[in-house]
Amino acid sequence: MGVSNETESAFVFDLTWDDANWILTASFIIFTMQTGFGMLESGCVSVKNEANIMMKNVVDVVFGGTTYWLFGFSMSFGNDPPYSSPFLGFGEYAVDADLSIMGPVFASFMFQLSFATTATTIVSGTMAERCNFKSYCVFSMLNTVVYCIPARWVWGPTGFLHDMGAIDIAGSGAVHLLGGVSGYVAAYMLGPRLGRYDRGTDPLPLGNPTSCIVGLYILWWGWLAFNSGSTFGISGVKWKFAARAATSTMIASIGGGLTGAAWTLAKPGKIFYVMDIVNPVLGSLVAVTAGCALFHTFDAFVVGIIGGTTVLLTSGFADWTRVDDPVGATPVHAFGGFVGLICVALFAEDDKGAGFSNGRAGLFRGGGTYLLKVQLFASLCISVWAAAITFVLLWITNKLIPIRMEPHEELLGADFVEHLVRRRNAGISAALSVVGSHPEIVHVTDAAATIGQTNPRHDRLLNKMQELNLRRWSRIKHATTAISIFKRKAKIANVVKQSNQTVKGTGAFNYIDYLGVPDPDGWMVNPILCRSTGHESIQFTNETGTRNVNRRLRVSQQKY
Repeated sequence: MGVSNETESAFVFDLTWDDANWILTASFIIFTMQTGFGMLESGCVSVKNEANIMMKNVVDVVFGGTTYWLFGFSMSFGNDPPYSSPFLGFGEYAVDADLSIMGPVFASFMFQLSFATTATTIVSGTMAERCNFKSYCVFSMLNTVVYCIPARWVWGPTGFLHDMGAIDIAGSGAVHLLGGVSGYVAAYMLGPRLGRYDRGTDPLPLGNPTSCIVGLYILWWGWLAFNSGSTFGISGVKWKFAARAATSTMIASIGGGLTGAAWTLAKPGKIFYVMDIVNPVLGSLVAVTAGCALFHTFDAFVVGIIGGTTVLLTSGFADWTRVDDPVGATPVHAFGGFVGLICVALFAEDDKGAGFSNGRAGLFRGGGTYLLKVQLFASLCISVWAAAITFVLLWITNKLIPIRMEPHEELLGADFVEHLVRRRNAGISAALSVVGSHPEIVHVTDAAATIGQTNPRHDRLLNKMQELNLRRWSRIKHATTAISIFKRKAKIANVVKQSNQTVKGTGAFNYIDYLGVPDPDGWMVNPILCRSTGHESIQFTNETGTRNVNRRLRVSQQKY
């Protein structure tokens, strides 16, 4: 059904051609944030899952965009009587419009679509490295429901939070808090990556730090359009608030970056860790989003510091609760979005009728505590909704298609399993990566034929996995430690000798941990597959007479 300018919802589309041009341009820039999210997330995960992360960002637009066009936009802004309410919109499905109103309608749709896909993309990062891609496609279509209903509450023409006076100009709550909480629940339901917490909760090494930094720059660029475009035009006095929104966004991000820099300098060694700078900048951008057009520059700077500090202080929360969030979406988006809503209640200035502050001001601007109560209530409503509906949708999705990859698929990497992408030194097993990288060990697949030219060790593994399950394993020697694996159909004889070789903090080094056990079904069950996402240090010490060789072997994501 096309949108009729006779309905009350036509107010949403009451735009001049200048306004339409402004928000269309902002929409195009906001869509580039998909690239930024993809590069940031792919840089945080192991190399074997980079392409998979980027593909998830594609399906967020393709599948999520389909359902948003069909019914999502209507759920947020539809106003057909008698079914539309302050909680849910109806009508205007499969958005279309006639010549008289198609400009404002389509400009509005494009802008809101860019927001909807962003909310879904936040969730994709928390599900990285172990989510079934086909299952994710289904969830991406259903996830429209997660975003669109709170968008009705906050931005809809009769939304109940809007009518209460809640302020969320560009989506600290309706996009980021929502996406962060939804992602946390999704990560909880998936479970951690194999063995993520076997060696503690320390952050894992980045697969590609450069990609993370480039992703930050693209997001930075997109955020300026995200916030300034949320004035929904430049006619009348709106252009003034658009300029303030862009300036506040930039100043806040500077505050977040300085916070991250100070944090790193306070640590022993004074090392500028990449994510200790990237995440505070992102957290400050999330925090300023709710009130970007209502903050003075100094207030925006303080909000940026608050957002950056919040991210740094909560960065270990997900790991503390044993919820594996590979990209840090929980501290950045969930906690950053929450403090963003609260900062509005503290620092926002009354816009004197421009339409952004609902006639209210923050506590430090003489507005009293009412707005603070409303913002807290809005945070609660959005968080509870995001957690509950995400759980339900993923439970349904899991009944249709399992949401978790099989262990052997997770070992090989989603790039190969889901997309047949082969990479050099990526996706190989722990046996070939750890043992094969040691110069005094000849691993079992050395004699295997090379397949292709780009990733011979990975190719050899794929070619030999079935064969290794049906024949005796070659004897592997390293000084006085050896393991003999024999008997057809993968029976293992426990002939491991203890030696003075040790794994730091775990006792005697046992090659079974690294070579794994071939099971009767034809796949290698490898306990360190879990450690393939770890970064513990292994120290080899071999004494032969007066010879003492100490080797330090870093088991990092990049080897898998």
